[in-house]
Amino acid sequence: MKFVSFTFNNNNTLSINDLNFVERAWDEWFKSFNNELIATALISFLMHEIVYFGRCLPFWIADFIPYFQKYKLQPKEVNTVQKQWKCMKSVLLAHFLMELPLIFSFHPVATLFGMEITTVPFPHWHKIAYQVAVFFVFEDTFHYWFHRLLHYGPFYKYIHKQHHEYSAPFGLTAEYAHPIEVLILGTGTIGGPLLWVALTNDLHLITVFIWISLRLFQTIDAHSGYDFPWSLRHLLPFWAGAEHHDYHHMAFVNCFSTSFRWWDHIMGTDLMYKTYRKKKDEAAKNLKRINEKEKKAKVN
Repeated sequence: MKFVSFTFNNNNTLSINDLNFVERAWDEWFKSFNNELIATALISFLMHEIVYFGRCLPFWIADFIPYFQKYKLQPKEVNTVQKQWKCMKSVLLAHFLMELPLIFSFHPVATLFGMEITTVPFPHWHKIAYQVAVFFVFEDTFHYWFHRLLHYGPFYKYIHKQHHEYSAPFGLTAEYAHPIEVLILGTGTIGGPLLWVALTNDLHLITVFIWISLRLFQTIDAHSGYDFPWSLRHLLPFWAGAEHHDYHHMAFVNCFSTSFRWWDHIMGTDLMYKTYRKKKDEAAKNLKRINEKEKKAKVN
C-alpha cells in the first residue's frame, strides 16, 4: 500500500481527512485486501459489469415505451426476448470465462510498466482528461484498421461473423463477439493505456477506469439502435454514434470506426452510408411537406 502521507510543494502534509469520498473509498478498498492483484482484479471486473449492464438498461427499458420508438433506427426490426436472452448468455459466458482471466493478468503487466494502482490522491482532472482523449484517438485508429481486417474473407467468416448476427443491434450486442475478436479489438481499448504508461511512466488506474467506463458508454450507445435528439453526434459532428454504426450492422459494409467519423471519411469507407443518409433525409423532408400540405388542406 502506497498511502502513508503526501507532501505538497509548500511542504504541507496531506492526511486521510484531506481526501475526497472516492479517494477514501479507494484507499479503504485496497487496505481491506492482503493481495493487491486480487483487489485490482475484483474492482476492475465489478466496474466493468456494473457499467456495462447499467448502461444497457435504459435502452432496454426504452424498447417498452412507445414514445421512444420514433427514435429507433430500424423500427421494423424486432429483437425478440429469445434473441436478447441468447446474447445475454453469450456475453456473460465471455465475461467470466474470457475477460475475467484477462483482467487478472492486467495487474502484473500494469505494475511492470509503472502504473499507479493504490496511490491517493488521484491525478488532477486536467491530466485525466487529456490522457483519456489520447486513448480515444488511439482506440479509434486501432479499431478502424483491425475492424476492416476482420471484414476480409476468412477473418469475417470464422471470427467477425458472430458479431454481425444481429443486423439491428441493441445495447447488449456491443460485446457479443468471437473470443479472438475480443482479444484483437480489446487490444485497442487496453493497449492505449499500457503503451502510454510504458512510454511516460505516468498513469493512474483511476484514469484507466474512467477511460474504460466512457468506452463502454460509447460502444453500447453505438449498438443501442437509437438516435435521440440529445445523442452526442448532434453536438459533435465528428462523433460516430449509433446512427453511424447501425448502418454498418444493417449493410455489413462501411462505417468501420468506433468513436469518430474521420477515418471513414478520409479512407472513403462511408460513401454508401452517405448516399443512404441522403436518401433517408430527402424522404423525411418529403414526408414532412406532405403532412404540412394535408394540415393546410384540412384548415381550409
